[in-house]
Amino acid sequence: MIFAVFLETSHEARTEHIEEAPELLQRDGRWFSLRGGPRQPQATDRIWDPVAVYAPDELTEEEFQDLFELNRKYIPELNLKY
Repeated sequence: MIFAVFLETSHEARTEHIEEAPELLQRDGRWFSLRGGPRQPQATDRIWDPVAVYAPDELTEEEFQDLFELNRKYIPELNLKY
């Protein structure tokens, strides 16, 4: 399974487990594009599932990077070493 992170706003993100990580996924009528991964995090005190990061398809790369940084404090998987 892949741990998917769907970044929506600076303080809102959803996570779910998915079988595959396609380039585009639709959730609640909105298109999300794969922006990172799936990548296997290094083991810590546990084994992590591969992580894939999605963001709204209409965002630029710069907007995605800003959104990613703002959500790092809420989602531990965004801070893992890969």
